[in-house]
Amino acid sequence: MPVDALRFGANYTPTRGWFHHWLDFDLDEVRADLDSIAALGLDHVRVFPLWPLFQPNRTLIRPRAVEQLVALVDAAAERGLDVAVDGLQGHLSSFDFLPAWTRTWHRRNVFTDPDVIAGQEAYLGTLAAALTGRPNFLGMTVGNEINQFSGTPHPDPDPVTRDQAARWLGRMLAACERGAPGRFHVHAEYDAAWYQDGHPFTPAQAARLGAATAVHSWVFNGTAQRHGPAGTATEHHAAYLIELSKAWAADPHRPVWLQEVGVPAPLIGPRHAVRFTEATLAAALDCPDLWGVTWWCSHDVSRELADFPALEYGLGLLTNDRRTKPAGAAVARIAEEWRGRAHRPAVRSTALAVDVGPAEEAPGRSVCAPGGAFFEAWAALTADGVRPAVVLAELAEDPAHLAARGITEVLRVPDVS
Repeated sequence: MPVDALRFGANYTPTRGWFHHWLDFDLDEVRADLDSIAALGLDHVRVFPLWPLFQPNRTLIRPRAVEQLVALVDAAAERGLDVAVDGLQGHLSSFDFLPAWTRTWHRRNVFTDPDVIAGQEAYLGTLAAALTGRPNFLGMTVGNEINQFSGTPHPDPDPVTRDQAARWLGRMLAACERGAPGRFHVHAEYDAAWYQDGHPFTPAQAARLGAATAVHSWVFNGTAQRHGPAGTATEHHAAYLIELSKAWAADPHRPVWLQEVGVPAPLIGPRHAVRFTEATLAAALDCPDLWGVTWWCSHDVSRELADFPALEYGLGLLTNDRRTKPAGAAVARIAEEWRGRAHRPAVRSTALAVDVGPAEEAPGRSVCAPGGAFFEAWAALTADGVRPAVVLAELAEDPAHLAARGITEVLRVPDVS
C-alpha cells in the first residue's frame, strides 16, 4: 500500500451482543464478523473495549480481558485488517460505560481526580503495551467522544476547564505513547468541540494534540434537519469538518482521520442512503491530507437489544446476520476504486476566513455550527462549485501561513451572498 494511500475501514460492532460481547467473548463469532468486514475490501477496524469490564477496580486491569483484545487483534491480522483500539469507553450509542469506582459512592471527576487519572494512565498504557508487538496494531484512541462527560447536555457531567482538559488529554496520549511508542495515537470528540461556545474541549486541542485530527461527522446535529437529505451542506458535512479542523492545525499537512461517519435514519432514509454515502465519500476524498475513513458502523445492532435510539439499529454496512447492505456495497466499491492509489487531491486555494475570537479558546465557535453564519457561507460557496478551505481570521493575512497551505485567495463571510 502506498504511504499516501487512503485507508477505508469500519467501526466494529459485534453481531452477537453488541459491545457486551466482551462478557461472553466468542472468538469464532468475532472471526465470522471480521470475515464479513474483510469481504467488503476494507483494511482496518476500530474496536471498543468496555472500560468497566477491563478495569472494574482502579488497581485491577483484568488479564483475561486484555488477552481477549489481543486475540481479536490477531484474528484481524489473519484477515488482513489493521486495528485501532479505543481505550476509555466511555460513551457508545447513547450508553455510558464508566467504572463503579468513578460513580455514586465513589464519585470522582474523570478528568481531574488524581487517582482516577493515574488509573486511566495505567489502563491505556497496559492495552497499548499488550499490542505494541502486533504489526497490525495502528494505535490507541484515548476514548470515544469522552468530551460528552464534560458538560451539558450530559445529565451528570464532570466539569472541567479548558486548561484541565488539555492537560488531561496530554497525559492520556503520553500514556499511550509509553505503552506503544511511535504508533498512531489520537483523541476524538463529538462535534461540541467544534460547534459549542464555551465547551472545554476545543478545536485547537483536537487539531494539535496526538498524531492526527479525528473528526466525527453526524448530520443529525441540525444539518440534515435544516438542509434535507440531499442538501449540499448535508452531503459535504464530513468534508466541512475535515477542512474546518485544518484552520487550527499547526502543521499545514497534519493528517485528518474521518473516524466516524454514517447514514442516520430517518433523516437519511433508505431512498437516499446510497446517494448520501457516495456523495459524502466523494466530498471527503476531495480534501487534501485525509488519512482515511472509518464508517460507523460494521454491522447493524440486533433488534433483540432494547432501549437504543431508533437510528442506532440500522447504521451498519452489513445487517446483523452479516449480509451486505446497499450503503455497504457503495463503500466497498469506492474502497476498491482507491485501492493502491495515492491520495493527492488538488490544493484548495480559496479559503473562507472563520472568526471565532482567539484561536486557543474559540469563544465564538457557534458560528461554525449548522445555521451559523460561517457554516452557511461555507455551504453556499460549495454549492456554487468552490472548493473552500478554512483559515482562522487571525491568520488570514499571514503570507507565510497562506503560502504553506497553498491558499491564494481569502474570502470573508460578508463576501458570500
